[in-house]
Amino acid sequence: MIDPSYRKVRAVTAGEIVIRPVSGKAGRAEFVDLGRAFAQAEPHSVPQLRSEQLELIDPDRNPFFGHARVALFIAYRGETAVGRISAHIDELALELPPEQGMGPGTGLFGYFDAADEQVAHALLAQAEAWNRAQGMDRLLGPISLSIWEEPGLLVKGQDHSPTMLMGHHPAHYRDWIETAGYRPAKSLLTYELDITQEFPPLIRRIIQSGERNARITVRPVDKTNWDADLAIVLAILNNAWSDNWGFVPFTDREIAYAAKKMKPIVHEELNMIAEVDGEPVAFMLTFPDMNAVLKRIGGRLLPFGWLKMLRWLKKPTGADMRVPLMGVRRELQNSRMASQLAFMMIERIRRSATENFGSVRGEIGWILDDNKGMLAIADAIDSRINREYVVFEKAIAGR
Repeated sequence: MIDPSYRKVRAVTAGEIVIRPVSGKAGRAEFVDLGRAFAQAEPHSVPQLRSEQLELIDPDRNPFFGHARVALFIAYRGETAVGRISAHIDELALELPPEQGMGPGTGLFGYFDAADEQVAHALLAQAEAWNRAQGMDRLLGPISLSIWEEPGLLVKGQDHSPTMLMGHHPAHYRDWIETAGYRPAKSLLTYELDITQEFPPLIRRIIQSGERNARITVRPVDKTNWDADLAIVLAILNNAWSDNWGFVPFTDREIAYAAKKMKPIVHEELNMIAEVDGEPVAFMLTFPDMNAVLKRIGGRLLPFGWLKMLRWLKKPTGADMRVPLMGVRRELQNSRMASQLAFMMIERIRRSATENFGSVRGEIGWILDDNKGMLAIADAIDSRINREYVVFEKAIAGR
């Protein structure tokens, strides 16, 4: 829910800057449109669908609000909006062990945009004040809003456009956050590769060995049985990622929401489930990069953008491919079979992407900077880091 108690927090002022809380449909629209204006001014940014952006901050539509307290703020100089920020608390994240990055006392900030450093510091101070008033003693961000949506600030890769579901921020935001007393807590990496090239000989041999193993089956997801297959995927995800930094489990409402959102962009041959002895143990999801068509329609479905979008969704020829999520159940992690299953799924998807869609480029991420298994897999297939995101932290108790 959007927590009404934020109205009790005294507005933070810094010189001529006044920060006001957002409320209601009109306020949320102003918040989104301000973010879109900042994005439009940034080279290589991709305009997103406004309706989707509004839905993400609507407490009646985004199930994240079912386990979160959220406040949205806009900074003004006079009557001119010059920045925005969210301050929020994920109740599920408070239940996690502190060594996994969140835990008791950890609040969040996100949707961070600022016209200059003075505005940035005022907005961060407001997020700190709100979280402190809610009993938090530590702040992490930017995370907008859920860890599963847009975590981290882009610190490397501003020279090219992001693929779908990835943030894009100017380089100077990092300086402004750090001069406000924040330090890096975790880096998230993305890797890109030329998928027209076959993998190195050693990897091909590992894949061929797996293909001869009668215990292993790698199959595409079945859209006619989509709800059941997505439930399998998310069950593996909740198991495989449960010890990872920043992990927050999906709720039943979030699973249903994800199923509805993901189905239109799912092509069966690009999404794999691996089974061992008939039991699902691993998955890999791959989506054609919708940002390619969003660029062409300027992020607008009307008047004719919807037609281009529908055509593209049916056959995204030549699209880059993004792997946002994969996982192997914990009992297999750190085993030879885990990497073998990953290579087998990647190869199946690589073949489908190039043969059926004419794709040339793939991107894998995010990958936590301490996830040695995934980093080794990315290195083994000759991919390279092309973007880095950083989540920052700051102690805010007793201020």
